Amino acid sequence: MTARRRPVSTLRRALLGPVVMAAAAVLTVSGCSGGQRSDSPSADGTPTSSAAMPNQIAGVSIPDGRIGDAVAQLDQLADGLLTSSGIPGMAVAVIHDGKVLYSKGFGIRNVVTKEEVDSDTVFQLASVSKSVGATVVARRIAAGGVAWDTPVRRLLPSFALADPYVTDHVTIGDLHSHRSGLPDHPGDLLEDLGYDRQQVLDRLRLLPLGPFRDSYEYTNFGVTAAAAAVAAAAGTDWETLSQQTIYGPLGMDSTSSRYTDFASRANHADGHVLVDGRYEVANPQRQPDAQSPAGGVSSSVTDMAKWMAMVLANGSANGHILVPPDDLLPAISPQAVSVPPKAPDARAGFYGFGFNVSDSAAGRVVLGHSGAFSLGAGTAFTLIPSADLGIVTLTNAAPIGVPETLNAEFADLVQFGKIGQDWRTQYREAFKPLAAPTGALVGKQPLADPTPAQPLPSYTGTYDNAYYGPATVTATDNSLTLALGPRNTTFPLKHWDGNTFVFTPPGENANQGTLSQAIFDGSRLTLEYYDTEHLGVFTRP
Repeated sequence: MTARRRPVSTLRRALLGPVVMAAAAVLTVSGCSGGQRSDSPSADGTPTSSAAMPNQIAGVSIPDGRIGDAVAQLDQLADGLLTSSGIPGMAVAVIHDGKVLYSKGFGIRNVVTKEEVDSDTVFQLASVSKSVGATVVARRIAAGGVAWDTPVRRLLPSFALADPYVTDHVTIGDLHSHRSGLPDHPGDLLEDLGYDRQQVLDRLRLLPLGPFRDSYEYTNFGVTAAAAAVAAAAGTDWETLSQQTIYGPLGMDSTSSRYTDFASRANHADGHVLVDGRYEVANPQRQPDAQSPAGGVSSSVTDMAKWMAMVLANGSANGHILVPPDDLLPAISPQAVSVPPKAPDARAGFYGFGFNVSDSAAGRVVLGHSGAFSLGAGTAFTLIPSADLGIVTLTNAAPIGVPETLNAEFADLVQFGKIGQDWRTQYREAFKPLAAPTGALVGKQPLADPTPAQPLPSYTGTYDNAYYGPATVTATDNSLTLALGPRNTTFPLKHWDGNTFVFTPPGENANQGTLSQAIFDGSRLTLEYYDTEHLGVFTRP
């Protein structure tokens, strides 16, 4: 029996839940807010207007000029983070009362070409795509034929999950709030092997389900399935729908949900990974088209400022309603408990439809999301609706918490006039697991006197697996080779001990140093790395 693998994607969910995904727990503590408004309390805590409901009144007021003072320190903060972290590049924008207060680039787009980042440099957004995509869905709802509570199967007849009841009843909203019962990050390893969107979605039916609407497990392909259903209802593909409904109308001219658009832009930031203490351009670059609705958007801070302004304006842009408020509100409202409190005095974290939603220490609602690609993207945005304030930070390096740190420091300055916590250390330590290699044999030395393997031809053949597809083992020149996936991706199998061999898996989820066991047992082959949800057993006829 192999050890249950805990992939980087699972660790990402754990971190992006209680620590990162939630600018909730982070920026909530900072209590970022805006200038005095009619629905804000006066300095002594009393409401300045009776127009606001009691649960709309924030408990911490912000003096005039405080936001401007915080913005004035962003250059120093960003430069300091760039230097201390060593990441290649970063861009930052701040929006307040519908106006861009700050928009600037730092560092370089590529460590080889040394081209500089500016506010129009396009970055991959990773999971920030979920929030952007939720506004696409919200606007499409206004056109009719689809709603947050529309069953996915009604729009996408090919969609199925393991439980027939869930198949028939799971809705667009269920999948956007990660409460469908699907396990953590389903399908991500299939994507790494080269399976396309439809191939991954077809295999979701083979995964075990948790409690329907009574569990929270972060997914990319669950969101992607819902988005595909919405696009089907519109009679187009998701990438075109996003352009037609949000990017085009908002003038987000450098934004796309297609990787080819990102790669072809002259002013784009390449993803970077840390190798032996130095950042190098990731090879290959992250290509997220299969999960585009959940992680495939690329954009600049110039464009993201336009999008944040629209959300903060309750769906309005350029004096007109773009996304009807009644359709947007469910997306930015709590729909699932993503971070249960661990103490009676602890605040919980919530997830809406593509947005993290929380209640801040300052008594203000905070909306946000982070994005992370191990192959070179770290992103985060935070919106404080009661303050009409938002900040977005985009980077082109594997996630180490830089965007979250900058947003938290800015929020502290806005709320308290000073940085109250060592966010840099806290985030650096919190993100370390994201870069950790996985596998039970990681860090172990090969045995000095291993048990010999059987004759290599005894291991060869095709081993079937309904979820991952066939695994083909061949023997050449006294060595074994494993082939997996639709692209016939091959891995050398190195003997470890007895019937156990090891190999290095590919893709976004396999950090540097990851090592997987391949254990032969007669007609069975267990691949440790792929044995999440106990689906990594391959059988030879």
